[in-house]
Amino acid sequence: MDLGIKGETALVVGASEGIGYESAKGLLEEGVNVMICSRNAEKLKVAAAELEKTTGRSVRWFAADVTKKEDVAGLKAWIAKEAPVLDILGSAVGGSQRALFEELDDDAWYANYEFNVMGAVRTIRAALEPLKQSKSGGRIVILGAAGPRMPYPHQLVSNVHKAGLIAMVKTLGVEFRPFNIRVNSVSPGRTMTGLWTTRIDKLSKERGEPAEKIIDEFSHEIPMGRFGRPEEIAPMVVFLSSHKTSYVTCQSILVDGGIARGLI
Repeated sequence: MDLGIKGETALVVGASEGIGYESAKGLLEEGVNVMICSRNAEKLKVAAAELEKTTGRSVRWFAADVTKKEDVAGLKAWIAKEAPVLDILGSAVGGSQRALFEELDDDAWYANYEFNVMGAVRTIRAALEPLKQSKSGGRIVILGAAGPRMPYPHQLVSNVHKAGLIAMVKTLGVEFRPFNIRVNSVSPGRTMTGLWTTRIDKLSKERGEPAEKIIDEFSHEIPMGRFGRPEEIAPMVVFLSSHKTSYVTCQSILVDGGIARGLI
């Protein structure tokens, strides 16, 4: 299927690994000119080289931590220089924190909010003016989570803040309509990214159990019976970035193996 985005320009933030990386790869395969950003310059440089080798297309990159205002100022200046016209913005920044309510102090709440909400807010701010210049209409796709539809136990702050992302998407989709910018999000379920492999390794050591047993335990709730893979989530990001979804905005699309079973 021709998604009609060949020759357009995209920025994917959080693209050094996982779903962000696979999303950048998918856009490159569609003929999009892709720029990538992440906070770790070394990992980002390696990711850009891998993407170029795999797709045969050049990749521009910029290292910035979007939880830091000064880094975002640098990112904004770089975008203005490299892509004064931007068609697609992907934000794949965020994560979860496993803790009980009584274990969470104010600093934990604020830190998670910076990571899950303000990271996306600052990224959109940095890219908004170039997105307004898109001749075909700008598209913003934010990576969220299935948690707000089915709050995970012991992940209170993440559940709350990821729910905030859904509200933001619905609000911005209306607010940005005069600029011809669509705003959507993709909500993955349990996906085998670095966040999960780190958690599984930690639990395996704490319990003295093999990692496979931990994975089976967390897979039990998923109707598909297994974790997702980043390359299974990224196609939805690419699809929402395309003109085939020209009537889709303000939506949060679940790609979760069926784990969130609510009706809305």
